Amino acid sequence: MSKKSIAQILVGIDGNTVLLGARKIKSKLIAEINKHNLSAQIQVVETGSIGPVNKGVVLGIYPTGEIYGDVTEENVAEFIQERFIKGSPYKKLLLSEKLRSGIDLIDYDSRKTQHYGRIVLENCGKINPEDIEEYIGVGGYEALGISLEKKTPEDIIKTVKDSGLVGRGGAGFPTGLKWSFARASKETRKYVICNADEGEPGTFKDRLIMEGDPHKVLEGMALCGYAIGADTAYIYIRGEYQLSIQRLTKAIKDAEKLGLLGKNIFGKNFDFNIKIKIGAGSYVCGEETALLNSMEGLRGEPRLKPPFPAESGFLSKPTNVNNVETFANIAPIILNGSDWFRKFGTEKSPGTKVYTILGHINRPGLIEVPMGITLREIIYDYAGGMSHGKFKMAQIGGTAGDILSSELLDVPLEYQELQKLGHNLGSGAILIMNETVSIADFLACCMKFFVHESCGKCSVCRIGTKQMHNAFKRLEKQEAYFDELEIIKELAEELKLTAFCPMGQSVASPVLSALKYFGKELIQGVNPDKRHEPVTRDNLEPWV
Repeated sequence: MSKKSIAQILVGIDGNTVLLGARKIKSKLIAEINKHNLSAQIQVVETGSIGPVNKGVVLGIYPTGEIYGDVTEENVAEFIQERFIKGSPYKKLLLSEKLRSGIDLIDYDSRKTQHYGRIVLENCGKINPEDIEEYIGVGGYEALGISLEKKTPEDIIKTVKDSGLVGRGGAGFPTGLKWSFARASKETRKYVICNADEGEPGTFKDRLIMEGDPHKVLEGMALCGYAIGADTAYIYIRGEYQLSIQRLTKAIKDAEKLGLLGKNIFGKNFDFNIKIKIGAGSYVCGEETALLNSMEGLRGEPRLKPPFPAESGFLSKPTNVNNVETFANIAPIILNGSDWFRKFGTEKSPGTKVYTILGHINRPGLIEVPMGITLREIIYDYAGGMSHGKFKMAQIGGTAGDILSSELLDVPLEYQELQKLGHNLGSGAILIMNETVSIADFLACCMKFFVHESCGKCSVCRIGTKQMHNAFKRLEKQEAYFDELEIIKELAEELKLTAFCPMGQSVASPVLSALKYFGKELIQGVNPDKRHEPVTRDNLEPWV
């Protein structure tokens, strides 16, 4: 960011705010500044998401750090008049501390602070994601340059291993170990793939990372390519993510022009090219082998493992697949070291986690918090508390995630602690609900999604999800069979054990956790006198 201007207005432009007219507001701000001859004192800068997602178009002021929400074209003139001519905060749109927890535009340095430290989102909302020079200005591509100059591929893998970073897409597999598998292959042709197929309802963290800091993702991919011995990479991204695609495309071209991607990067004997592959919107293609099939032009269905992608992946060559957030952690780890990374989070789960928080809370949006933080802290310290009603439950990890009750508000959100209780952390979405939400109704909505998205490869998923959807609709109407809950539990356990891919297996997570914590509520939907009718040709349809 320029040091010549007295103040900068940061305009948060992402996929949501573009639809709300953020670019028109940006133009109006510039026109209003020019009208008052303030262009030498105020600079308008386009940036990624600043954080809140329920406050319309959001503006940040640097260096004073104020954040304004619900900005429209109509109030731009008054905003400039109050804030920059009269010199006082525009209180009408100023976000309170309650609504901006964890957002600091002044002395925000993830290398110094641990409680509010950001690693992945360090630059989001602060730099122009379409200006490669701004990324370079905050240390971008330094990790890649140092690695090519002074480090071996084995050094990179060891640092990633020592950091304790695990995949942030939901599975939680150790990243460095995964890279070592691909590195060990003797094949000369290898691939790096970034999984940006973010299909979990309520999850949009990867989209905001790509929109807010695309070069950090590209640099992480390049470091991975150097580490495993690959010269070609793909970003598999949802077709709906138009702004992410635009910014990644520009970022790739800009990096190629400066010799940061392409041939002989930094003048060294390392070539690395990144291409974008646009997916068609299938949820199951978020599973890495289904993603590989889709990339090869095949039907988006999962493959049998083994062989794993590190041995035989894209075009049957060794392939490393990580998600967006995982790659965005790599450059900071290489630049600052594994010990630095371990200062965040817990001993067993180091680092930070990016979440999208939604539901009955005061401040829905994007946050990055240390691993091991509790659900209570997220709700009351970062989300501004419940917007209305009392907390009832939270679903962590998206629609395929576990449902947690109030008795788990103080359990650390880290892989090991949750696994002890039989739960998983998931991909990074937290949906918070109050007592007005019916658990049967909510689960019926979840199952409706899975019925629609099941690829149909295995009958246990194709038929089982439909049966559970019908069952939860009956529970919602209090018309369930006398043994409905037992059948639901049996179906969920069968899915968990026998579904072909992790997507089908994860359908069991919300169901079994709901039965565990909200069984008393669900049983109210059972009619003890209702018995099953014999299956005949006339009533067969609901069963297939």
